[in-house]
Amino acid sequence: MNKARQAQMLLDNLVKAVELLRNCPEFSRLVPEVRVNLVYALPEARTSEEVAAIDGRITVVQGLPHASGLPHWGASDHMARLIIEVRRYDPSVNAGINFKCDKTIIEVVKRYCSEQGILFGWIDRSQEPAEVTEQDGTSMPWKIKYLDSNYGGIPRLFYEGEGWGKEPLFVALGTDAIEVAGIAIEIARRYQRVTAG
Repeated sequence: MNKARQAQMLLDNLVKAVELLRNCPEFSRLVPEVRVNLVYALPEARTSEEVAAIDGRITVVQGLPHASGLPHWGASDHMARLIIEVRRYDPSVNAGINFKCDKTIIEVVKRYCSEQGILFGWIDRSQEPAEVTEQDGTSMPWKIKYLDSNYGGIPRLFYEGEGWGKEPLFVALGTDAIEVAGIAIEIARRYQRVTAG
C-alpha cells in the first residue's frame, strides 16, 4: 500500500471514530477541561506531523461531543508525542484518546480492565524528578518509561495523577482510532450507569 493511500485510510478511520463519539451523548461527561484529542499515528511515525489528530480537539456543544475541526496532520502535540513514545515500547499501539479522570471513573476503568483482561496503570506525578518537571518537553519519555518499569509493559488504559497546574487525565491506547473511541464510549456508558444509580 502506498503512503498516500495509507494516510487517507488513517484519516477515514479517525472520521468514523469521531462520528461514534458524536453519537454517544454519555461521552460528553468524560470531556475534561482541556478537552479531548483523538490521535492516530502513521507506522514508523517520528514527529507530530506524522500523527493525525482532531484540529481544535473535541468539546461539548449542546450536551453532545463535538469535534471543533477535521482530522489533520500535526494537529496534536502532547498526545502525538505520547503515542510516538509509547511505540518505542509497543509498536502495536497506533492510536490514543484522552478523557476526564476522577475517583469514580478510576473505579469504572479498573473494573472494565479487570473484565477485559487489559493492563491498567497510573503515573504518580509526585515521583517525577525535578529536572524533568522543570524542563519543558522532557516529561513524556519519563512518563512512558515509568509505566513500562512499573507494569512490565505499557497499560492500554492509564491515568496521570494531578501535577502542578495539570488536570488529571485518562488515556486509552489501541491499534486504531475506532478501537480507542469504542473503549472510551464503553467507559462513558458504564460511568453514566454508575452515576445515574
